[in-house]
Amino acid sequence: MKTMKKVLLGIGVLVIAFSIVGRVRAQGDLERKLETYLQVLDIVKSDYVEKHLEDEKLVYGSIRGLLDALDDPYTRFVEPTAYKEMQIRMSGSYSGIGIYIGIKEKQLAIISPIEGTPADKAKLKAGDQIKTVDKKSTKDMALEEAVSLIRGPRGSTVVLGIMRKGWNEEKNVPIVRDNIKINSVTTKKLDSNIAYIKLNTFEKIDSAQEFEKALRESRYTDGLIVDLRGNGGGLLQNAIDIGSMFIEEGIIVQTVDREGRKEQIASTGRVLWKKPTVFLINESSASASEILAGALRDNNVATLVGSTTFGKASVQNVRRLNDGSALLVTIAKYLTPNGDYINKKGISPEVLVLVPTGEAETELVSEEKDAEDIQLQKAIVVIKSKIAGGGNGTI
Repeated sequence: MKTMKKVLLGIGVLVIAFSIVGRVRAQGDLERKLETYLQVLDIVKSDYVEKHLEDEKLVYGSIRGLLDALDDPYTRFVEPTAYKEMQIRMSGSYSGIGIYIGIKEKQLAIISPIEGTPADKAKLKAGDQIKTVDKKSTKDMALEEAVSLIRGPRGSTVVLGIMRKGWNEEKNVPIVRDNIKINSVTTKKLDSNIAYIKLNTFEKIDSAQEFEKALRESRYTDGLIVDLRGNGGGLLQNAIDIGSMFIEEGIIVQTVDREGRKEQIASTGRVLWKKPTVFLINESSASASEILAGALRDNNVATLVGSTTFGKASVQNVRRLNDGSALLVTIAKYLTPNGDYINKKGISPEVLVLVPTGEAETELVSEEKDAEDIQLQKAIVVIKSKIAGGGNGTI
């Protein structure tokens, strides 16, 4: 028995030793690669034709190159000025043109313009590709750099080079910046005692509180339509808090980390609404909007009406760095409660309503005729049916 224990102990020590050697070897490989990088940096500093080089520019460029190798547009480096602007944006007020932008198929694109902003008035549309900003190409441009270039003082002008599906060539669109004030929600009462809440963003820290206030004010109506169209997402916690206002028991979202470990985030059970509900979605509903829509669909508490969503299914953490810059790093991917991974494919509505594209939409700055919102009209038909029949979504 003692001999067996010694053998087992010997095997254990051997395994630990191999593990340590493996880590040391891996560390040694990294150090050798870093030595190569430092050699290149030294050669550039000593031999490059332009003598006076900015160290910050070289370091920041190196970081962006490192992150670009990950092939993940949502893991990105944010310089100090841009990080301050990002914090300001989370307060719901800033100066710019009023659009959500993202990377789709390796191209800077508009997720959605914000209603009533300069971008909206200039007739920018979801899906438009931004090819240039003030004649500077956006090819391989980091997302936060683009945000920083587009944003600017009120009254100043930015010119975007826009390419749209169906166009033969890129068009330059000048837009005058203005103060952008984002209200998380707007509300109105529709016919037949139906409440309507437009949830504009999850970016503001108090988005969930604003939504709760609107929901409480709607408590005497018979049905609810929540509009997530054009909502480019924001804070995960807001999606969890709002989902918990509808889901009594159940999962809001699942996350999967780098080790493959799953975490199920459940509803808090703080339900505020138990009547028929419809959620409107479209191709500009992204990120936190998709988390909320997926949670409501999979828990059978709402019907989704509209068109397929954007398809962003990753969770980012913000890590502030020593010089005031920040790193937005993808730490997990998320799944809907039923286990669907919707990255790059989006969430399909249960009631599909496609908006036709007419000739009027091919001209960027032409006046559009007032058109009936066919997705909203269909949502009204669905919610009336649910009210009458007590269908899915009533708990």
